[in-house]
Amino acid sequence: MMKYFWSILVAVFVLIGCKSDDDSLQRIDQALNIYVKNSAGQDLLNSKKTGSFTGYSVNDIFGNKDNSPVSISLRMTTDSLFYMDYLAGAKRRRLDSISPDNPGTGTSYFSRMQITYTKSTNVAENVIDTLEIQYRNTPTVFQVSKVLYNRVPVFSKDADAPTSINTVTITK
Repeated sequence: MMKYFWSILVAVFVLIGCKSDDDSLQRIDQALNIYVKNSAGQDLLNSKKTGSFTGYSVNDIFGNKDNSPVSISLRMTTDSLFYMDYLAGAKRRRLDSISPDNPGTGTSYFSRMQITYTKSTNVAENVIDTLEIQYRNTPTVFQVSKVLYNRVPVFSKDADAPTSINTVTITK
């Protein structure tokens, strides 16, 4: 009888030890959909449209080598709008402590990439820009907090905002 008691007691402790606590999980919110248009609203990533870019490449400025490509897929919405789908891939550097008065609240990081757009008219023409993504990292969330394009803020997100795909629109 005592043998069964100990077996049941061990099983109960194992179940309690394996209990899942959703509050202890960190939410990850770092997906970006990046649309590029001109001032008239034309989709500049649709290479079939006159005046649009015919291609692009992305390089991690903090990469191990001068040429450290970052893979950013080109996708299309159901409305036939093209966008760059960025999930991750560029190295991050520590930016600062989110709350200097309470350093345990988290840290912010940033990635910086160079985007080279190619435009083919009679001669291949390259346009080089920078994309900086800032992240908020706390015990409960790792999320995009701000996006800068050529050092100009184009997107920001509050700390308590729900997890979502972050939509960034660049006007060139």
